[in-house]
Amino acid sequence: MNLPIPILSALIGVIVLFFGRRLFWLCVAAVGFAAGVELAPHLIHEPKPLLALTIALFLGFVGAFLAIFLQKIAVAVAGFIAGGKLAIAIGAAFFVQHANYSGITFLIGGIVGALLLLLLFDWALIFLSATVGAYMIQNTIVLPQSGSTILFIGLAAIGVIVQVASMRGSRPA
Repeated sequence: MNLPIPILSALIGVIVLFFGRRLFWLCVAAVGFAAGVELAPHLIHEPKPLLALTIALFLGFVGAFLAIFLQKIAVAVAGFIAGGKLAIAIGAAFFVQHANYSGITFLIGGIVGALLLLLLFDWALIFLSATVGAYMIQNTIVLPQSGSTILFIGLAAIGVIVQVASMRGSRPA
């Protein structure tokens, strides 16, 4: 019964990895979905899979609503959440005591992510959507720490390359 969340997370991750800039609203919804998957166990002790999926989908719909109707706010919120999650992931990869500073790491990463996304929208969206997509995919595959890190970096790089190529291909000559 716990199978749908990882499969759905991986599928959304693939779409966000390759099409995050073009499908901005889906990228923001995916960030909300990913936050919901991680937030559910903190809200409710050992939530049932259906409840965890419901929380994740609700936050995903909130993200999509923000992206469609309140784009600037959605850009800042998506950048904040994605930047914070990325800062936590980087901290976990490089620092042993990262858990002691997770709040401030998330806050600083979130502020940087929000500013990047607002100032350099297309480029930041490509980078953040590729990293969020890579994270969502990597998070569903059980590998040793080094393998997981290599998979994350490889997927993120491929996502950036594909999205930059599609951005250049869509501009008039």
